[in-house]
Amino acid sequence: MSDEFYNRGLEKAKQKDYAGAIEDFNQALQLTPYFVEAYLQRGLVYYDSGAILQAVSDYTEALRLDPESIEAYYSRALARVGLKNLPGALEDIERVILLNPNYAAAYYLRGMVRRKQGYIHDAIANFKQAAELYLIQKDKANCRLCMESIKQLKPPEKPVVQPPSSPSLTIRSTNEYFTQLLDKAEKGDTRQALDDLNWVLQADPQDAQAYCCRGVVRCKTGNYREAIADFNQALRLNFQDVIVYRNRGKARSFLGDNQGAIADFNQALQIQPQDALVYTARGNAYRAAGNYLNAIQDYTQALQINADDAQAYYNRGVAYTLLEEMQQAVADYQKAASIFCEQEDWENYQQVLNSLEKIQKSIPESRNQKYSLLRQKLLRLVGGQWEIAQRLIQQKKDYYPGMLEEWYVQKVIDDLERDRGR
Repeated sequence: MSDEFYNRGLEKAKQKDYAGAIEDFNQALQLTPYFVEAYLQRGLVYYDSGAILQAVSDYTEALRLDPESIEAYYSRALARVGLKNLPGALEDIERVILLNPNYAAAYYLRGMVRRKQGYIHDAIANFKQAAELYLIQKDKANCRLCMESIKQLKPPEKPVVQPPSSPSLTIRSTNEYFTQLLDKAEKGDTRQALDDLNWVLQADPQDAQAYCCRGVVRCKTGNYREAIADFNQALRLNFQDVIVYRNRGKARSFLGDNQGAIADFNQALQIQPQDALVYTARGNAYRAAGNYLNAIQDYTQALQINADDAQAYYNRGVAYTLLEEMQQAVADYQKAASIFCEQEDWENYQQVLNSLEKIQKSIPESRNQKYSLLRQKLLRLVGGQWEIAQRLIQQKKDYYPGMLEEWYVQKVIDDLERDRGR
């Protein structure tokens, strides 16, 4: 007879006839006082009707009768969250996980409680655990819900200060979760950052921002080809952002693809024309390609945007050195050294001093002075692109072996001026 009242109570609960359902469960319990499921179901009805204290009482009675009822512990944890009894809720959740370590909903609920308590990193870890279990269970809807919970979290602000010595590959994600992962990578924990990003992409293979973020982290580990593949995938998923082009360009530079890098930096500057880091990066690509004049123009543009960019001064000094414009190189090195000193960046300060010392030690004698002047003149004739100059000089060396270096340079100059009607 009690089963009949119990089943009627279940049916009325489905129809949201809470008063009728409670009356039927009462009848069932009068007939069978040790009916655990009746206490549990009546507790659920009390909870759904807003009578949370009564719900907790029924769950507690169910647990007295069956101390290993996972559903009763989980339901009471939910009710205690509603009553803002977070420590009590955590106790119940811990019991659920102890009884069933694969209970995904318990990890998600624990994440919610830890978030309410302000423990953001712990909350993320629990949401992640829940998502992994849901993924194994092929419950994509709840897995995505866990990911959204992670993405909505706002961890404590941790400003990342980038040394001006090397323009960082770090991007600033609009999503705080990705920002946190990049902060983690900046501090050297690239393995964990990659693991987290691999998990995100396993759960959602269409997350373009995650591909971009993983590309940045892979750049930091030196896996430039894999990084480029990630940036390509982010673009295919329509993540058209300056950070993709900027960082793919840097990855291409590291692989020696200077023209590809320059093309990416051009795209980045179309999106964000006042990005000093992109001008500096493009300047480095031009310099690596032997186009020193364009490199100098880019460093100069970067300095117009940020006049305190010591690295841009240093890079421009290097370009001037390659052009043998020593006075300009010395001026830039000195300015870079001054800024590095103010920033107490002693490693880069010493690097600049070493560059200045090399210039001072290589003060040319009269013959070398003549060669330097000839070289500067040749560079101007080929538009500052030393690769072209080297190729022309090598052609003369192949045709006229055994001559002095300055003879070859002068010969190339004479031929260029003749061809141009000078």
